Amino acid sequence: MSGGVDSSVATALLLEQGHEVVGAYMKNWINEENILGDCPWMQDIEDARAVAEQLGIEFRVVNLIEEYQDRVVSYLLKGYESGITPNPDVMCNREMKFGVFLDYARDEGFEKVATGHYAQLADRDDGSVDILRGLDSNKDQTYFLALMRQDQAMGAMFPIGDLPKPEVRVLAERFELPNAKKKDSQGICFIGQVKMSDFLSHYVPDSPGEIITADGKVLGEHRGLHLYTLGQRKGLGVASNVYKEAYVAVAKRPKENQLVVSFDRPDSPWLYSIKCTVEEISFTNRVLGDSARIDVQPRYRTAAAPAKFERTGDSSAVIEFDTPQRALTPGQICGLYDGEILLGGGIFHEIFYTEGIAGASGLSEIPATSTDS
Repeated sequence: MSGGVDSSVATALLLEQGHEVVGAYMKNWINEENILGDCPWMQDIEDARAVAEQLGIEFRVVNLIEEYQDRVVSYLLKGYESGITPNPDVMCNREMKFGVFLDYARDEGFEKVATGHYAQLADRDDGSVDILRGLDSNKDQTYFLALMRQDQAMGAMFPIGDLPKPEVRVLAERFELPNAKKKDSQGICFIGQVKMSDFLSHYVPDSPGEIITADGKVLGEHRGLHLYTLGQRKGLGVASNVYKEAYVAVAKRPKENQLVVSFDRPDSPWLYSIKCTVEEISFTNRVLGDSARIDVQPRYRTAAAPAKFERTGDSSAVIEFDTPQRALTPGQICGLYDGEILLGGGIFHEIFYTEGIAGASGLSEIPATSTDS
């Protein structure tokens, strides 16, 4: 129970269905001296506790601060320091909610861990479990479950996955939950309403460098490559051109400490690509063979696109999309689907373009002052 509406309604539904339920809050973070601004973990605990009291169930606060530091924060900071864009929410689900916390629950004698994710589960004839997209396509969160293993899926429950979000709000009112009108959280997984840039500013020192165009023209100065994501338009600090076209980040050059920008249009160098490599692939259930046609979701709230999957190793593959994809980003999660079924996921490593290659460490084969390569 995070203190939010989704997990609270999930809890109430389980009780209504006759399950024996204990509520628990994963305490992953202490915002010492309020250095990150609004990080309301104490309020979240009180909100979750109030819901548990309303529903008449036991409530626990489980201290996982050390494990969260080791498994999520370290991964996050290491990724940004190396020039890639990691995804802490996906890692939190695999390593914490359905990792350390699921192990804790099983040790305490519980059979399942239920969350407020908008995802569904389907039993297969062989006894295994598939993860399916949530009924509400606008809220589907299976992308954030892409790195879950089968043993984790079998220990999971998603009670609101077959509901649209508006109905969840209605149920919160029907159950008379004290947090029924609480707004959805947009912060880092189980830390709170904290912007990623604010979080990074306290742990990764600024390292200013040049903002350049694809042909090498210097447009301005960035604060540090870790604060920018490929495909980003807002907050670059460079003005649009005379035609009011906005610049977009298309590549990072860590060795030169340069951020490369271009205009946000299909013919811009290094913004669109159809081919990439993916590493650290894990499968939720069915393991793909050497070659397959699947759907690939490159980021949250982006539609999955048809692609060809070619295995290159036990946990690596080359993926070639049918149509060009915008701003594929090293370090981000690549969700693998068969229609509504989540097959698994991996991490984008190298992105191949007509003009060159942008790898996990940034531009590796694109000249500083030319797009001809």
